[in-house]
Amino acid sequence: MLILHAPLSLIKPLRFLALPRSTVSLSLRSQLTVIKLARRFASMADSSATNADSSPEHVAGEWYAVPELRLRDHRFTVPLDYSADRNISQKISVFAREVVAGGKEEQELPYLLFLQGGPGFESPRPTESSGWLHRACEEFRVILMDQRGTGLSTPLTVSSMLQIKSAENLANYLIHFRADNIVKDAEFIRVRLVPEAGPWTILGQSFGGFCAVTYLSFAPQGLKQVLITGGIPPIANGCTADAAYKASSEQVTLQSEKYYKRYPQDAEVVREVVKYLAESEGGGVILPSGGILTPRGFQTLGLSGLGFSGSFERLHYMLERVWDPILVPGASKKISYFFLKTFENWLGFDTNPLYALLHEPIYCQGASSEWSAHRLIGEDESKFDAIKAAKEGRPVLFTGEMIFPWMFDEIHVLKPFKEAAQILAEKKDWPPLYDVIALTNNKVPVAAAVYYEDMFVNFKLSMETASQIAGIRLWVTNEYMHSGLRDGGGRVLEHLMAMLNGKKPLF
Repeated sequence: MLILHAPLSLIKPLRFLALPRSTVSLSLRSQLTVIKLARRFASMADSSATNADSSPEHVAGEWYAVPELRLRDHRFTVPLDYSADRNISQKISVFAREVVAGGKEEQELPYLLFLQGGPGFESPRPTESSGWLHRACEEFRVILMDQRGTGLSTPLTVSSMLQIKSAENLANYLIHFRADNIVKDAEFIRVRLVPEAGPWTILGQSFGGFCAVTYLSFAPQGLKQVLITGGIPPIANGCTADAAYKASSEQVTLQSEKYYKRYPQDAEVVREVVKYLAESEGGGVILPSGGILTPRGFQTLGLSGLGFSGSFERLHYMLERVWDPILVPGASKKISYFFLKTFENWLGFDTNPLYALLHEPIYCQGASSEWSAHRLIGEDESKFDAIKAAKEGRPVLFTGEMIFPWMFDEIHVLKPFKEAAQILAEKKDWPPLYDVIALTNNKVPVAAAVYYEDMFVNFKLSMETASQIAGIRLWVTNEYMHSGLRDGGGRVLEHLMAMLNGKKPLF
C-alpha cells in the first residue's frame, strides 16, 4: 500500500522476458500486440502510483496543476469515533491535498502536514505558489488536510447538520470534532501516505498549534519536527476557557483603545450606530439573512477588525459606509445594506458554523465551559456595556474572539443549533487534550512563533505552556500580529525552520 503512494521513481517498472530470436518468430501484428500490452501494463503501473490505494480506506486522485505547483487529492475513510469498534463505528471522510513544487512529483521529499486555524475552518486552497506555501514546497511535500467537519471532510454545514433532528444527537456527534480526533485522523493518514510510515513535520497555525500540542502529547512517534505560529494553548486541567477569555478581554480592550487612537473620528460614529440600534424597533436592525444586528452584536466586529494585519484599516473603511445617503429630503436615516452585508460576511458563521459550536469546548478537559466568555464579560458588564458607554460619551469597546449564547438567537443560521450549543456548554466529561508529563519529557524538536500582542492566543498563557514543553525554542516578536504566517510571506516559516536546522544560534 505504501509503495503505491511513494514517488514514481521508487516504483520499479515491469520487466518483460526477452526471448531469443531463434526460439520465437513474431509476425508484425503479434509484435504490435506485445507492444500494446507492454504499454498497457506500464500504464497500469503509473495508474497505480497516481490513483493510489484501491482499498476503501484511501483513494488518491490524479495530479493537476496551479501556477508553479502540482497537486493531488486524497480521501480517507476514518472512524467517527476511534474508541468504538472499527467494524461497526460510523465512518466519515477526511480530505487532504498533496502539494509539491512543479516538477517535483517524483522526488523523494520529506512530508509536512499543515494544521489550519479554527476550529471549524478548512485548509487553504492554493491558487499559486506564494507565501509560506512557496517556502515550504522548496523542501517538503506539503499535505493540506481539511480537519474533520470542514471543507471536503464530511463537512458540517448549516444545512448538513439539519439532517440530525435531535439536539442531543447533534451534540453527541459534535464531541468527536476536537483536537484529539483531528490528531488521530492525522496519524491515520500518515501511516498510509508517508513511505514506510515515517514521521513527518507539522506546521500548526492558531488552533492548528493547539492540535500540534495535542499531537506532541499523545502521538509524538509520528513527529519529526513541530512548527507553531500563534498557537500555544493553555493546558491546565479543567476548562481553561476562563483564563483564555479573561486574558482576551484585556487584550481586546487594549486593541479597541489603539483603534480609536488611530481613527479618533470613529468613536462618535460607533456611538451613533449603537444609539440607532438600541432605539430601533426590537432593539436592532434586521440583517440580510434574517437575523438581527443589536448593539452587542455590533461590538463583535472586533473579532475580525482588531487582531489581524490591516484589520484596523478594513474596519475603518467599513464604518465609513455605515449610513445610507439621504437622496430625498426628509428621508429617515438608515444603516446601509452594504454595511449589514459586510458585517455578516465578516462573521462567517453561515459557512463555518463549527467555529461557534466548538469554540469553547476546544479548551475543556474534564470540565464544562458554562459559556465562559459570557460569564466573564458579565462580571465586567459596565466596561463592555455599549449602550451605557454611548450614553455617557465614552468610547464603545469591541469584543474579540468570544462566542456568546445570545448569538444563537440573533444570528439566523445559528438558531437551529441553540439547544445543541447549550448541551455542549454544560458537558463536563470532556476527554483530555494534553498530557503534561509527556510534554515535559518531550524529545521532538519544536519551534514556535509567539506574537507579543496576539489578541487571539494570549502571550502570557503561551509562555506558561511553553515552559512545560521540553526543548521548545521560542521566537517572541511584535513584528507580526496573529496572522503573521500569512502576512510574512515565507519569512515566519523560514525563521522557525532556521531555529531547528542550526541556522539560528541558540543564544
